[in-house]
Amino acid sequence: RAAARGLRLSAAARSAMPSWVIDRYGHNEVLRFTSGMALPAIRFPNEVVIRVHAASLNPIDLIMRNGYGATALNMKRDPLKLNSTDSEFPLTLGRDASGEVMECGLSVSYFKPGDKVWTAIPPWKQGTLSEFVVASGNEVSFKPKCLSHTEAASLPYVGLTAWSAINKVGGLNKENCAGKRVLIIGASGGVGTFAVQLVKAWGAHVTAVCSNDASPLVKKLGADDVIDYRSGNLEEQLRALPLFDFILDNVGGSTEKWALDLLKKWSGATYVTLVTPFLINMDRLGVADGMLRTGVTIGSKTVKHLCKGVHYRWAFFMPSGPYLDEIAELVESGKIHPVIDQVFSFSEVPEAFLKLEGGHARGKTVINVIDKK
Repeated sequence: RAAARGLRLSAAARSAMPSWVIDRYGHNEVLRFTSGMALPAIRFPNEVVIRVHAASLNPIDLIMRNGYGATALNMKRDPLKLNSTDSEFPLTLGRDASGEVMECGLSVSYFKPGDKVWTAIPPWKQGTLSEFVVASGNEVSFKPKCLSHTEAASLPYVGLTAWSAINKVGGLNKENCAGKRVLIIGASGGVGTFAVQLVKAWGAHVTAVCSNDASPLVKKLGADDVIDYRSGNLEEQLRALPLFDFILDNVGGSTEKWALDLLKKWSGATYVTLVTPFLINMDRLGVADGMLRTGVTIGSKTVKHLCKGVHYRWAFFMPSGPYLDEIAELVESGKIHPVIDQVFSFSEVPEAFLKLEGGHARGKTVINVIDKK
């Protein structure tokens, strides 16, 4: 097996791999490089082992490093409390990967060793800042041939998050999106840059909110109108425009108090936010009370806004190989392009976290795990 994986042939190398892990929650000082992380093993017949060529960072990696969402994620990792230890450590962060299939479970027929693939790993699994990662076969898709591994690693997590919000929750697709007025708040980050391209590819009129220095990028991606949130009162600027059919909010906070008033009433118009209290409720209140509080919150807000003639929704990342297949088609046709802010080497993972933590990124922060493209 070691030889098939292309590893070095020493006894230590056959059982270990380089990885960036954390042993406790905290700030950047908790990141630790190790060359002795246990190789991931296939535990279920539908799993594949992927050699990671490139990975990327997302805001969820920052908040997971800090311990946000640990209660819910640990419950998902071990719902029946079968593990002999209660610790999730050492924990590997990173959700995106582009690489090569090295090994397949017995029920995997769609992929074979040597296939070039991309994937987004759910946050309750060990992440991609490692030489190898295990993924379920239904979370994996063939990498677009027109992209390098570095380019491909920038898209899966943000692409699936935007796809979940716009298509699965928001109900927009290539058949019904043409001519609709779409507002994207927070358009210059990873999810925002993907969302602009996706709804534009489906024929929508796109209004994007970002800072002035990001305006050229967002316009290049296809936005029809770009609003600088620093140039004046954002609410007043948006109220001066025609009403919208769909709003994607990547920012949250006070925006939610007035953004729904920008929607067309009684027309099926929908507001979708990616900023939800679900994980923090469970962290603060525990699993049962946290889920109850979350249910009451989303239920009351949904009913409140439905009575006003608009739909209010929450959206989350959804791992899905089939959705990545559809995204790959858009990439291959030239309708979706990767937007990369900066590329770091594998030895520079702490610097990459600091870059992401600084905010104001224009696209994605990518980690080149190995030198191959």
